[in-house]
Amino acid sequence: MADLANPQNTLAVLRKYGFTAQKKYGQNFLIDANVLEKIISGAQITQDDCVLEIGPGIGTMTQYLAEAAGRVIAVEIDRHLLPMLEDMLSSYDNVTVIHEDILKVDIDRLAEEYHGGRPLKVVANLPYYITTPVILKLLQGGAPIESVTVMVQKEVAQRMESGPGTKDYGALSLAVQYYAKPEILTIVSAGCFLPRPNVDSAVIRLRKCDTPPVEVRDDKFLFALIRAAFNQRRKTLVNALTNAADLKVSREEVCAALTDLGLPVTVRGEALSLKEFAQLADLLSQ
Repeated sequence: MADLANPQNTLAVLRKYGFTAQKKYGQNFLIDANVLEKIISGAQITQDDCVLEIGPGIGTMTQYLAEAAGRVIAVEIDRHLLPMLEDMLSSYDNVTVIHEDILKVDIDRLAEEYHGGRPLKVVANLPYYITTPVILKLLQGGAPIESVTVMVQKEVAQRMESGPGTKDYGALSLAVQYYAKPEILTIVSAGCFLPRPNVDSAVIRLRKCDTPPVEVRDDKFLFALIRAAFNQRRKTLVNALTNAADLKVSREEVCAALTDLGLPVTVRGEALSLKEFAQLADLLSQ
C-alpha cells in the first residue's frame, strides 16, 4: 500500500486517475508524515475509538487513522475521489466511505450505527471555505462528539483560541469556547500541501465540554447578542446592540445592564469575556 504522505506517491495516484484538485472544494492534499503523526497523536486516537473523518481526499490521513482507530467513517463530498479512496483503502476492513456533504449528514445516526451511540472523535483537514459552518455544526448540533481535531487556516485557529482584547477575538472565539476547550497543537506551513495553498495552517483540538463554562438563561439570546456585538465591532456595545433589529433592546436597557455589571457604557464587545456576555444576556433577556 502506497504511503500517500510521500509527495511522489500522491502525484502518482493523481496522475493515474487524471485528477485535478478542485478549488470549489478547497482541495489541498497533506504530504507530510510528521504532521499526520502529530494529528493522530493530538487527537489521542486508540483502538477503542470510532473516528469521523471529514473530507478524506485521496485517503492520506485515512490510512493513518485506520491503523490507529477501531473504526473510521470517512465522509467525502466529491464523487470523483471515490474510486481513488476505494483503491487506496482496499486493504482496510475498518473504514467506511460515505459520499455525502458533511453539513447534511446525521451524525447521531452514524454514532448509533457504527459506535453503539457512544461519542465519536472527529478528525479533518477542513477546506477553508466551510470551516466555520462545519465547526459550529459539530459543536452546536448536540451529536455525541468527544473531540474535534482539525487542520484549519492558521488565522481561524487563532480566532478560536483567542481571548478578550485581542484582534482575533470575536463571535467564533466565543461560540467555540462555550462548547469546547480549544488548543492549537501545531502550525503547518503551506509547503506541506499539494497543491500549495496561499496561507499557513494550524492543527487545533477542541475538547467538548460536558457542561458550558458559564450559566446562561437563554443560550440562543446569548449568541444573538454576541453576533450583534461583533457585526459592528468598531461601534460601542450600546450602539451595536440597539442597532440589531432581532434583539429588540433599547439604549436605556443596554446602558443600565452595563452599569449593573460595572462596565463603562463606552465599552466595545471585544472587551467582554464569555462570562460577561452571559451576565449581560441574562439582564437583557428579562
